[in-house]
Amino acid sequence: MKKGSFQHYEHPSDIGIRGVGESREEAFRQAALAMTAAMAEIVSVKPEKEIDIEVEMEDDQLGLVDWLNAILYEISVKKMLFCDFEVSIHGRKLTAKVWGEKIDKNRHKPVVEVKAATYSDLKVEKNKEGNWIAQCIIDV
Repeated sequence: MKKGSFQHYEHPSDIGIRGVGESREEAFRQAALAMTAAMAEIVSVKPEKEIDIEVEMEDDQLGLVDWLNAILYEISVKKMLFCDFEVSIHGRKLTAKVWGEKIDKNRHKPVVEVKAATYSDLKVEKNKEGNWIAQCIIDV
């Protein structure tokens, strides 16, 4: 897997998402893109509106789950999909700007509804190549 990428991986009943980046922030960004791509065609989403998200992180692993669930909260409340994420982590505080638009079922062609990011297969770590990995299972 190359730097600054995401992937989905098999799980018996749900979907595994993995973000990879040169920084922890980029890995979190890529994990968010992976989650969005599991829901709909991410290339069809336009960055029309900016939303701010803040998450207090107990640690990196719990912070990843809280970050992804904060995005799901915004999707649910604002009826939006997001196509880009700018993540900043200072100490135990994650701040982010996310861009997206209202859900258009005809254009976005939603595939699955993600209920939550879970603690299953949860990992945030630097691998031997020096890349950050941020992964978990999302409940669909």
